[in-house]
Amino acid sequence: MAFSSFFFHSPTLLKIDHLGQTKRPCGKVEKGQKFPFSVRSNGAETELCNQSQLSQRSRVRDWSFMRGSRVAMKPKILRLAPSRKVPRLYASWLSGSELASTAFTLGTTAVLPFYTLMVLAPNSQLTKKSMESSVPYIGLGVLYAYLLHLSWTPETVGLIFASKYLLPELTSIGKMFSSEMTLASAWIHLLVIDLYAARHVFLDGLENQIETRHSVSLCLFFCPIGVLTHVITKATTKSSRENKSGL
Repeated sequence: MAFSSFFFHSPTLLKIDHLGQTKRPCGKVEKGQKFPFSVRSNGAETELCNQSQLSQRSRVRDWSFMRGSRVAMKPKILRLAPSRKVPRLYASWLSGSELASTAFTLGTTAVLPFYTLMVLAPNSQLTKKSMESSVPYIGLGVLYAYLLHLSWTPETVGLIFASKYLLPELTSIGKMFSSEMTLASAWIHLLVIDLYAARHVFLDGLENQIETRHSVSLCLFFCPIGVLTHVITKATTKSSRENKSGL
């Protein structure tokens, strides 16, 4: 509870706070002006101190010369700013160029371990079991089907069968592959086919005891050339063995 008092000196009204310090007046009292407390004057002009000098956290009520002023303190309310919630990730964010780029990178890195095993450790049991497994083809097949579902539109069908003979045309296929989603699905398609061809070359080499590391390496980026190299290597090796056996 804080107290303050007023007294009149000359024509002005001065304010004495609870610390005994005198504050200068800051307003004039006009004739006929009403106040919630009584103001006495010696007949001269009277000035009234601005009530806004009080703290913004308090309010003066029931002021009188006998009791002083009663100040009602308002408690300071601490407002806590709500924390921002981390936005949830929905399946909708897996669309567009971000999904195409992610699928492209995921598919490429998924097949590299199998090529590494076939080239660096062709006679290892781990390599043989890995290449006999169908897990990589199932995983890449599911990814390809999902990308194909997202990229397949009625416009895609029209681009594939654009000619009057319902055959694909080079210009229409070029327009179709301008979409990143379609391009990513085609890339996964190529990775699956190349890995399957490399697997066939590798297993055939193990069965016939033929060197396949160079052919498998070519199958990664140049699959038809890798298959052709394996055919040539197999024929050359067989011919060489026959010549040795004839001697």
